[in-house]
Amino acid sequence: MRVGDYTLLARIGEGGMGVVHLAQKPGGKRVALKVLRPHVVGDDEARARLAREVSSLSRVRSPRVGEIVDSDPWGPIPFVATRYVPGLPLNAHVREEGPLHGADLVWFAKGLLEALRAVHQVGVLHRDIKPSNVLMEGRNPVLIDFGLARSAEDANITRTGWLLGTPGYLAPEILYGHPPEEAADIHSWAATVAFAGTGRPPFGAGPSVAVMDRVRRGEHDLSGLDPELAPLIAAALAPEPSARPGAVHLLQALDGRAPQSRPRVTEPPTMPLEGFDAASQQALDAAAPPTRRLDEPVNRPDLLPPAGQTQAAPPGPAPMREPYQQPAPPAPLPRTRWTEHLRRWVLGAALLGAVAAGVVLAPYVTAGIVAALTLVLRSLSLSSSAARSRREARGSRWYDGLVNVLAAPWHFVVSLPGTVMLLAWTALIVACVGLVLVAIGIDDLLVLGASGLTLGIFHWVGPGSSRLRSPVRGVGLPLARRAMPWAIGTLLLLAAAAAMLWVAEGAGPSWFPLDDSPWGAHTWLGRHV
Repeated sequence: MRVGDYTLLARIGEGGMGVVHLAQKPGGKRVALKVLRPHVVGDDEARARLAREVSSLSRVRSPRVGEIVDSDPWGPIPFVATRYVPGLPLNAHVREEGPLHGADLVWFAKGLLEALRAVHQVGVLHRDIKPSNVLMEGRNPVLIDFGLARSAEDANITRTGWLLGTPGYLAPEILYGHPPEEAADIHSWAATVAFAGTGRPPFGAGPSVAVMDRVRRGEHDLSGLDPELAPLIAAALAPEPSARPGAVHLLQALDGRAPQSRPRVTEPPTMPLEGFDAASQQALDAAAPPTRRLDEPVNRPDLLPPAGQTQAAPPGPAPMREPYQQPAPPAPLPRTRWTEHLRRWVLGAALLGAVAAGVVLAPYVTAGIVAALTLVLRSLSLSSSAARSRREARGSRWYDGLVNVLAAPWHFVVSLPGTVMLLAWTALIVACVGLVLVAIGIDDLLVLGASGLTLGIFHWVGPGSSRLRSPVRGVGLPLARRAMPWAIGTLLLLAAAAAMLWVAEGAGPSWFPLDDSPWGAHTWLGRHV
């Protein structure tokens, strides 16, 4: 299927008014193409909301926001195309990976606040910040869906009395019918960060009326949220807008530079984009078709182009957009502390010691276990990479898990050549080291220990080892981030290594499935001559 010049590749999201597709122009980059549903194409109000989304989003320039690429709100098939972000929405990310904690949660909160600042600095309010409107591009949040956004000068397009937004993420003043301000987006930001840190909505679930009543009363549940972040989120969830801290103060607090008294920082009102004043907005409003009731029957033959002709855009001035500027580079990731680097090295050394001790105790059994784990981990790494590529190309699907299971045997077969090459490389080097040590008369246990260290080191850096390192680091790096899990893991590895060395020293190495050492009388000569 095609919309304009775009070929629709896959459906990646949907809502009540529109569907979001992964789309691409011939020779162009993939984009997220939002198209109005067929039953609302003839609805002038829906088209006006899409045009307002274009007007709002085209004024924002930030890597934290899904920027606009192309649009046609008044065409036969109205659409808006934005930068495609290959990541899951926050709610799906939390469901699959669990809540964010520690530095990851602070990084998320700062990134989403930077997106909000970029929106407010051009005089736009988002008004619909919630987990499903935040995409996770790696560790970085990207704010999307400006369907409810508007400038401070805009008149309400929607009919009076309609509540647009998501209960639980709407500020109390919105529920009372008051006009939204920047403080309303701050409230929604705090509720979204609370969800990211706990995995549940801060105002609970249930009927919308009950949730909205908790919002009005300020009855939030932040249990389980990072204690260092909870007071800041609680302040931003205050029912009274004037009691909430501003975005500047929140950023300072997240950077650890906020004053101890935590006074409210009153921010200057944001100014509209230069050249986009109230007169320009009035001209845009005048150019838009008149709104109508949502329950009116759709009877607009004038929206359909005559046979053989394409529909022209409505008369009137086009939305004024600032010249495109290259987005600012994303903020650098926080640097890893030296203590965490040290824990990583110590944990890696403990793992290497356990492998060497295993070789001392049972050389052939340990070599077989290492070979089997290498094959399994490399095939799992291939399967994970293939699943990630499919998701980036066409979005998530309900049957992705089944496809991964059915493709596992194929990835197992594909990983065999690389595994054999890595094992042969390691075996050759270990054999050379072992033969040299035997030739100079080193004791069996020392030969096996040195061979075990050689096996661990060269197996980690050999050809094709990146597929092995990736899953091992996926387990080791999270352990090294916190002192207690790291200490437990390191002690277990060291204890296992010490036990194996103690058994080998007392009873000698086990050469199973062989009966004796491959170099025969060397053991007797080494111990008794």
